Amino acid sequence: MRPVIAVMPLVDDERGSLWMLREAGAVPFMPALTTDAEEIRRIFDMSDGLLMTGGHDVDPRRYGEEPRFDNVVPNIMRDAMETALLRLALADDRPVFGICRGLQIINVHCGGTLYQDLPSEHPSGVEHHQKPPYDRPAHRVHVVDGTPLHDELRVDDLAVNSYHHQAIRTLGDGLEAMAVSEDGLVEAVHRPASRYCHAVQWHPEFRYRTDVASRLLFRSFVAACCPRPAGGIAPSASTPTAQCL
Repeated sequence: MRPVIAVMPLVDDERGSLWMLREAGAVPFMPALTTDAEEIRRIFDMSDGLLMTGGHDVDPRRYGEEPRFDNVVPNIMRDAMETALLRLALADDRPVFGICRGLQIINVHCGGTLYQDLPSEHPSGVEHHQKPPYDRPAHRVHVVDGTPLHDELRVDDLAVNSYHHQAIRTLGDGLEAMAVSEDGLVEAVHRPASRYCHAVQWHPEFRYRTDVASRLLFRSFVAACCPRPAGGIAPSASTPTAQCL
């Protein structure tokens, strides 16, 4: 069996990076990019939950299309690794939280499709690809009543930042919308069949230091990742930090 090696993280002085999870009570780590099945299984076995982060475009071939625009930049290896981890997490009912690309890879894995380039395929006056700084709101979303997101945040309307050029076109099987943008894009989803599988199109990691709603999203995820004692429940996201007790 291969040894587990801790890779020292890149320190980012400009923003919180993974450390918003630490402040929410978790111990984050970032595995190396791989498609090796044994490595992926070991990474999964070490994890109490998966944070699906932003970044590269999802390869359109994964939802039955060819790339149509020069600005579509996929990472085939990352798609494969994240899809494999996501498949394990959904099968084991392990918590998953998706951000931006994370929402998109979850949607595609569940059979949905994406707009490859919003300005070309869904033009609107709503700013979805804002300029820095990224910790300020760019547009608003309507939070759907009766969804977990509405229960967590207790708001009907939310100001969010926005930095993406792709988005959900058709919703994946088994997913439900939790928030919709002013121009009709699905901006948050959950999977009711899972104990916790939530995803948002915006970037709470840029705003968690100053925005209560962003902090609540991470606390909710970390609380869901806490091991449940026999006959018990995980800590609530409403606690100052949602660390496991």
